[in-house]
Amino acid sequence: MNKLWLIIQREYLTRVKKKSFILLTLLSPLIFVALFIVPALLAIYTGKEQKFVAVKDDSGVFALPKDTSGRVVFDVKNESLEALKSSYKQQRYDGVLYIPALAGTGQGMNIQYFSEGQLSLGTKSYIENRVAESIEANNIKTFGYDQERLKSLRPDVQLSQKELAFNETGQLVEMDKKNSAGIATAIGYISGFIIYIVLLIYGTMIMRSVMEEKTTRIVEVIISSVKPFQLMMGKIIGVSAVGLTQMLAWITLTIALMTLAGSFLPMEQVAAAQQGASPFQQAPPEQAYAVAENLALLKSQNWAFILPVFLFYFIGGYFIYSSLFAAVGSAMGDDLGESQPLTFVAMAPIIIAIIVITPVIENPTSSLAVWMSIIPLFSPVIMPARLAFEPPIWQILLSMVILAASAFFFVWLAGRIYRVGILMYGKKGSVKELGKWLFYRD
Repeated sequence: MNKLWLIIQREYLTRVKKKSFILLTLLSPLIFVALFIVPALLAIYTGKEQKFVAVKDDSGVFALPKDTSGRVVFDVKNESLEALKSSYKQQRYDGVLYIPALAGTGQGMNIQYFSEGQLSLGTKSYIENRVAESIEANNIKTFGYDQERLKSLRPDVQLSQKELAFNETGQLVEMDKKNSAGIATAIGYISGFIIYIVLLIYGTMIMRSVMEEKTTRIVEVIISSVKPFQLMMGKIIGVSAVGLTQMLAWITLTIALMTLAGSFLPMEQVAAAQQGASPFQQAPPEQAYAVAENLALLKSQNWAFILPVFLFYFIGGYFIYSSLFAAVGSAMGDDLGESQPLTFVAMAPIIIAIIVITPVIENPTSSLAVWMSIIPLFSPVIMPARLAFEPPIWQILLSMVILAASAFFFVWLAGRIYRVGILMYGKKGSVKELGKWLFYRD
């Protein structure tokens, strides 16, 4: 046991002390939170830049938008187009918009914008939409339709979700539930991809470590003092501790950074607006509302359940795939090209799991999602992706039991291969050969 602990300690400390490990651990949560929060913070504290545009309207149908907080503030002018083009800067406009006379319904109409510099894609689209809305309103009026009546034909439908549950007396009750399908989808993808990437990174790390010790013959010296199974388990546990340390650091730092970033968002204003309070003078932009609402939905998730289960699947999946990669590394000979099929066999299940993650998240209650989250070679990726969609508890428990049993089985299986392959030189490793090694006697 003391020798096993020394191997674990060596594998752990040599990796966590590397600069690459420290930088990746610290920067990954920072980048993730920045991608989520920075756009909203920039929108709040730098404000939305508006363009002031002089409009020469020969069509006579352009209507100024009721909302003056958009990307562009329009001002219809009576001057000639040439006069506007030569004096718009002196009048403190950013450009001149020319709307020609209307021909028919205005299909394929070409409007022109005069300025120095290039319009952004968003501003160009905004101007086009405003002009199109004005022409549409004019066409509706020309053809004798009531615009308000037409708008009323398409009602504003909102879906409210109700959760059914039995109370203490056995009666079926309804409970309001905030729909968080978008957040659940994001959590599903992020959880699945994190486990997929970490399993591949640390699994291949073990494989390379075993291959290096075998090809340099260092393992012959190590085996003289420890058993092959102890050496393999020391590597698996040591590297798993590295992965778990990084995972816990990512979770802790992400939660801390999200909480810190959330304190800079106008949560009180957003809450007041959602409750129908009177509008305030300077409302936060749409990005602030979206991010603040998403933060609230994130906090409403059952993290006390999701995180421990997520870590369980990470550990279980890690033991399965790291043992497979250790077995493959021990079976590789001097010609690495000949051993590539073995590597593909070990990687194939996890690649399949990440391929099917999209249809699983789109329909988390389908037969595909249920079976893929129970089969142990796929469940470390698929079940964490389903957790935010609240799968039945019996499916989670069954999947966890099968995963735990499979982890023990694959470690035992890899140990049988490792004890022979680690000292086997000059012989080509193949699936058939690995099958024979399973039945070699000690």
